[in-house]
Amino acid sequence: MGNQASDLSLSDYLRVTSLLAPEVAEKIKSEVAAYYSETTEEFVRRRHRELRAKGQANAAIYPQVKEELREYRVVPPDLSERQIRRIVYG
Repeated sequence: MGNQASDLSLSDYLRVTSLLAPEVAEKIKSEVAAYYSETTEEFVRRRHRELRAKGQANAAIYPQVKEELREYRVVPPDLSERQIRRIVYG
């Protein structure tokens, strides 16, 4: 995620603008980087697990995941429900 100078710059920016301790700013920067590094496939699998754990059926999960992908952090391909199923189950 960028070079070391820009990473340090982000930490410094977070520290100064939010009055965070340097170690807290670094932790937040790392968490944001991890959040933005999730692939479409990882997102689909994670959301499927989370929604199944809440007791939702696949028939409700697939359309929900498809809708959530429209607001995903990185513009994903327009996946069909079948493609979402294939990501989950291979």
